Amino acid sequence: MQDPVSTTSSTQDALNKEMRAASKVTIIGMILDAVLGVIKVIGGTLFNSQALFVDGIHSFTDVASDFVVLAVMRVSRQEPDENHPYGHQRIETFGTLLLGSILIAVGAALAWENLLRLFAGGISDVPGWPVLVAAGLSVAGKEWIYHYTRRVGQAIRSDLIIANAWHSRTDAFSSVVVLLSTVGAMMGWEWLDVLAAVVIALIIIHIGWKFTWDSVKELVDTGLSQEDTQKLKAIAHETDGVRNVHELRSRRMGHDILLDVHLVVRPDISVSEGHQIGMQVVSGMRQELDNIRDINFHIDAENDEEQAPTSERLPSRKEIRQMLYETMGELPTHSRLRLHYLKNKVHLELFFDAPDKSGDITNEQVRQALEHYPWFGSVRIWLGEP
Repeated sequence: MQDPVSTTSSTQDALNKEMRAASKVTIIGMILDAVLGVIKVIGGTLFNSQALFVDGIHSFTDVASDFVVLAVMRVSRQEPDENHPYGHQRIETFGTLLLGSILIAVGAALAWENLLRLFAGGISDVPGWPVLVAAGLSVAGKEWIYHYTRRVGQAIRSDLIIANAWHSRTDAFSSVVVLLSTVGAMMGWEWLDVLAAVVIALIIIHIGWKFTWDSVKELVDTGLSQEDTQKLKAIAHETDGVRNVHELRSRRMGHDILLDVHLVVRPDISVSEGHQIGMQVVSGMRQELDNIRDINFHIDAENDEEQAPTSERLPSRKEIRQMLYETMGELPTHSRLRLHYLKNKVHLELFFDAPDKSGDITNEQVRQALEHYPWFGSVRIWLGEP
């Protein structure tokens, strides 16, 4: 049984609204990154600051990542279709993976180049005071765009937008490093500028690795944390009618969570009551974690973890009726047969609307007709409405 997520026009409207918000904040960030990148690259070249130049390259990687975000968000926010019933959000995960890989590659190249300069020695260039101005502008601009982008990412539940926000903040961090190293170089420690360039490159690598590793974990269906899993299990256990939870599996798709849960209930309840119990569990879990997209729940009459699961070779309703017919003749018209498949046995209940419609069938008659079958468990006859 499952709790399906219907795709309606309102859902698509929400997806379009989220895409517009993501596009707007990304374009604003891209323009800011481009302007700061030009200022820092030119400033670093003219005023002898390798750290500011590397920081400018960092800003241009932000521009490239913004292009990735714009392209990926447009595709990932499409509504589910026949070939992608769970949606397209894994494309967003792939985009985050690509963004992280770009950062690692750029950071490694810049770190290697400046390490060679640092080990070679002979550094005598002193950065000029405009470097401080450019770095200060970068800190202010990138800190503002970080808060703006992160707020939008949380509002539309997009890991890619949030990742892009943190990428912007690393630019602010790196500009702080430029400020400090420039002051140190002006005081006579010229090598601090090149060392700062290496530090900034390592910051780029670190953030890129974090994005890449988180994306890889999602692509291989890493589940929820142990803490969140235990919270969801506790909600199921506390739901009236649930006897046990013997399996709960989770995976992520973008910011959303997909769940599969097996619930053990009393074996003698109706199918509709079992489904209602499952719906109560779903409601409780959604209240605990608001980013659960889909929950598939399976209702079990017994705990498969404590004993062997019921064999699929047990006879069906049609086969059991045929066996009863061959030994006892046709059951009365106004009769109902209820079957319970428990512990690899079949337990029968026969219901007759009234005593005079039972056809004088007794428990003993049915037991004698079926007791030589290894699957037979028990039989009970009820007179009156079930």
